[in-house]
Amino acid sequence: MGTLYLVRHGQASFGADDYDVLSELGQRQCRQLGIWFRERGITFDAAFHGSLKRQRASYEAIAEGHGAVPPAALRPQLDEYDSLALLKAAHPEPLPAADTPESYRRYFQLLRSALVRWMAGEIAPEGMPSYADWRAGIVGVLDEVQRIQDGNVLLVASGGPICTALGHLLRTPHEVTIDLNLRIRNSALTEVAITPKRLMLVAFNHLPHLDHPERRDWVTST
Repeated sequence: MGTLYLVRHGQASFGADDYDVLSELGQRQCRQLGIWFRERGITFDAAFHGSLKRQRASYEAIAEGHGAVPPAALRPQLDEYDSLALLKAAHPEPLPAADTPESYRRYFQLLRSALVRWMAGEIAPEGMPSYADWRAGIVGVLDEVQRIQDGNVLLVASGGPICTALGHLLRTPHEVTIDLNLRIRNSALTEVAITPKRLMLVAFNHLPHLDHPERRDWVTST
């Protein structure tokens, strides 16, 4: 029996012109996770990441900290949904900048409602597949992982794909999948057991590599 290690990318650049850039803290978060894997003797037989810059950079930082991670296979199915396209489809009026605690909360409230409508098939955001097709791509990657069975797999993605994968495994309602998505932290580790018959959740959204007083300020969620 092997283990699938799902990792959300490190802190990106929320509020900047290009969110899809790993911050310096995000690089440190992921490098430390690689060190944590290495110190515990955890090795990998396969690795995957999506095509987003923040996902690739997170994988590279983990590989740097670990020192012996295999080359990753590119799987665009692991890319995050387009939050701006979702918001425009569900809330066509101009949105305020998320630059205060209140506007930040409002942003995620609107995003949550947009996700609900997309998952229900009520909106078709520009440039995005239907939720059913997007989810099917993620499930296809899980099927690929399960065929490995006896090895450990590293999969670096974003919160949406990771929590959609968990929603599939746990058969959760859409609203629960969204709640998981909006709670997952940067560089968080989710462990799934790979068995011949199915994948089974072992742990979700934990940060063992940041569990140290000197790294208390490294915990982020954007």
